Amino acid sequence: MTAPSDFPGSDPSGPTAVPEGLAPPVDPPAAAPPSSRTTRAKVPLWNRIRLLLLLGSIWLILVWASMADNPLLPFVDAVRLHLVESQWLLWLMGLELVRQIHYLVSEHWSAYHGFWSDTIFGGFDRAAKRRFSDWTRFRLARIIKLVAFVALFAVVAGEILETSPVLALFETPALVWQALPLILQLAFAFFFIAFQFIGLFWLLSRGGVDTYYPDDIKTRFSDVWGQDHVVQRIRENIMFLEKPDEIERKGGYVPGGLLLWGPPGTGKTLMAEAVAGETGKPYVFVDPGAFINMFMGVGILKVKSLFRKLRKLSLRYGGVIVFFDEADALGNRGSLGQSAPGGARGMRPPAFAHAGCHGFSYLSEDTRSLLTREAMASAVRDEPARRSRFVMGGGMNGGGGGMGTLQALLTELSGLKKPRGILNRWGRRALGMRPKPPPKYRILVMMATNMPESLDEALLRPGRIDRIYRVGYPSKAGRIRTYQGYLNKVPHEVTDDEVDKLATITPYATGATIKDLVNEALITAIRDGREIITWRDVMKAKQLKDLGPPEDVEYIERERHAVAVHEACHAVMAYRTRRHLEIDLATIEKGSDYLGMVASIPPEDQFTRWRSEYDADILVSVASLAGERMFFEGDSSSGVSGDLESATAVASFMEGYWGMGHTVSSYSTARRLEVGSPGGGRGGPQKGESTESKLRAALADRIEDKLEELLDRAEQILEENRFAVLAIAHALETHKTLNGEDVEAVIEGRDGASVDGRVYRDQGFLNRLEEYHHAAAGAHRGHTAVTLTMPAGGHRVLPPAAEGGDTAASTAHEPSR
Repeated sequence: MTAPSDFPGSDPSGPTAVPEGLAPPVDPPAAAPPSSRTTRAKVPLWNRIRLLLLLGSIWLILVWASMADNPLLPFVDAVRLHLVESQWLLWLMGLELVRQIHYLVSEHWSAYHGFWSDTIFGGFDRAAKRRFSDWTRFRLARIIKLVAFVALFAVVAGEILETSPVLALFETPALVWQALPLILQLAFAFFFIAFQFIGLFWLLSRGGVDTYYPDDIKTRFSDVWGQDHVVQRIRENIMFLEKPDEIERKGGYVPGGLLLWGPPGTGKTLMAEAVAGETGKPYVFVDPGAFINMFMGVGILKVKSLFRKLRKLSLRYGGVIVFFDEADALGNRGSLGQSAPGGARGMRPPAFAHAGCHGFSYLSEDTRSLLTREAMASAVRDEPARRSRFVMGGGMNGGGGGMGTLQALLTELSGLKKPRGILNRWGRRALGMRPKPPPKYRILVMMATNMPESLDEALLRPGRIDRIYRVGYPSKAGRIRTYQGYLNKVPHEVTDDEVDKLATITPYATGATIKDLVNEALITAIRDGREIITWRDVMKAKQLKDLGPPEDVEYIERERHAVAVHEACHAVMAYRTRRHLEIDLATIEKGSDYLGMVASIPPEDQFTRWRSEYDADILVSVASLAGERMFFEGDSSSGVSGDLESATAVASFMEGYWGMGHTVSSYSTARRLEVGSPGGGRGGPQKGESTESKLRAALADRIEDKLEELLDRAEQILEENRFAVLAIAHALETHKTLNGEDVEAVIEGRDGASVDGRVYRDQGFLNRLEEYHHAAAGAHRGHTAVTLTMPAGGHRVLPPAAEGGDTAASTAHEPSR
């Protein structure tokens, strides 16, 4: 066990003193840290004499019991009797006296202490440390002490009752009950009934908290990839946790609370484990559902029990780390209604769950986030009020896992700490002495959430949560490092250049998604009977994760052509007008909630957005409507609904909020202040017309003008690139799925990765595509079969054979599934 000098409250011997708590786990176990102390640490007088007093008191109790059994036996004779009959007790007192003399000599004689601690007991101590951890040895020692106390009590009770020690353990409670007066028996019965409820709530308050001791944690900061800037900040907190004097002696305090917030899968939980692993402190993981209970008050008991455990671990190990995962489940006061509408990034709201073109996919991540928040805000405003008629228990009253749970947490985080121990609190006061102040508990509270706006402000104030770090999506360099880390764990043939490209085409990948993608690539390789991951496996895995498994359905020919033209319009418009995003892939393979898709990615990390970029986003959105009208003689499908919804939402933000439209003023401010809006006329509201309706009408007119202007522009661009649209549509019908390089190759008329785009420079072939399109459009109008066969072309051609020099037959590219 760790020497008493290593625990809080001891006097360090100098600036190089051993830090508080147990030494961090090492592998393999190394020697104990060097210390300047050469003698045993001194112990207080009470610790030296308490066992002697206990044994002496037991001996006196036996003397008193003999006199009680025989009233004629004088005290002196009773003493003489038990000097003979209770010699075992006197021998124990003698051994304890020798032990304390041994400790006293060790405290003053270094050579004596070294002889016994290193030579005599050193081998046993080292063997015990190799076999058991410090915490395990502490638990075993406590169990041995408890068993020894019960055995001693049984022997003493057997002496008094003149029976065997085992029977004495069972007879003692009955004798105590008989000896109690009636009033105390009633009081005992009352407390016994109360104890049943206490035991019930005690059992309900268990669970949901997992404790990992230093030897159980192998995670280190070297296992956290792609978040170096956050890790560097967290290292500061570790320094203050291990060396609190560095800041406390200068008048400061050790930051005791960290909040890690960011999208799911970015490594927040992994960072908390790494902190525990680096410091060698116990790690307490709090389940986010641990404080959701049926009965009111159980959550409060859980919080109290948790922090009692944390204080004990802190004193024993010199510090402890507690991690609250999904802190918004506990740390809110029903404040979800106060938070900004919208969900986590990357989650599609129900408003965009259309079955046509996947109009949400080809937008940038920022635009998707804005549309999500707007859609969720609309859902909140339009949802009818519901009245709850019956609520059972307190678990559903407000947020935070039940009434009082959050308040109990706030109190424990920054409330007053009472002195430890009943004797310290009451005994010293009874003697007119001031209780000893509580020790400094080194507790580092770490929380993680992806909904920081739902946390209660009282929880986030300094003193409770001192530092708030955003664990966002890794940068490109972070993604490269993460890909390399996970790829190095499996056999692969992916080059550094391919890893760089993979990091570029997965801009919002997190540590969890990267790990999952590499694992999926390994499964793909194993499915094909190989043991080494190739670049093709990685691309197949990416497509599967991005799009999901395609549905095994086939379009009728005229619908396949219509879907291909629809997606080709998106692809061509994106390639011609949008520079802040690059096409990742285009597909007409039907998925669970889309018929086709054009997905785009940012070529570089960018943190600001401009009007020209949003105009390009709207152009790509309305390209489907413009293209369908142009290629199908004014007809259009319901598949443009998601595209128009996206375009309208972006245009609304541009016109009403961002100053990117025909006016500069903010719609939300004008509505709140009722000052009118430009573009809606100079006069105020007419009779019977509200300011709100006038503002909305003016904004709606500006949005419509914006969309019509960009729709006309989209029609002009598609008219100029008509053959490019037909070429992309043909390539999609042929291959079903194209990557960004193939799309570019088809439009530019050159050889691509899996598509030979040079055929699309042949005017004769383009004329045949035009004829096929007219036949498909006619079949669309008449709901008949297409009369012409789709022209063949665009396949990769194998190089000539080495022997004969004949050209090998062309083979169609098999689309990745």
